[in-house]
Amino acid sequence: MLSNSSKYAIKGVLYLALNSNEDHKIMVRDIFEVVHVSEAYLAKLLQELSRHGIISSARGPKGGFYLSEDDRKRTLMDIVRVIDGEKRVHSCVMGIRDCDMNNPCVLHKLVGANKSKFINVLENTTILDLIDGKQDIEEFFPL
Repeated sequence: MLSNSSKYAIKGVLYLALNSNEDHKIMVRDIFEVVHVSEAYLAKLLQELSRHGIISSARGPKGGFYLSEDDRKRTLMDIVRVIDGEKRVHSCVMGIRDCDMNNPCVLHKLVGANKSKFINVLENTTILDLIDGKQDIEEFFPL
């Protein structure tokens, strides 16, 4: 239901949430190994999130990416919408174009309720919810 791109973007944002603020910006080169994706690809994802106002960034010698207090209130769905688009999240798990309640695929009835719950979690979980009370990066990125 989520692309690898969304997963990498969420991991990158969580890293920023734990390690950055307006006074301490993070460069992509300091994150990409923790997220387990190439530096160039993570840079592209974070730039896209920044362009859409999901995370913040600054250019220059003290530049980099960071999360403001408002950014931390964004939901996981905000990230997924930018990276995957709305259609991807709501699409058929089997990839059938015309699958819906009126014309369900064989898995539609089996996964429909769980998929709705998952979408609800994405829409109602903020970045702050995930990091609240967490200090240890290992909780998010085990070795």
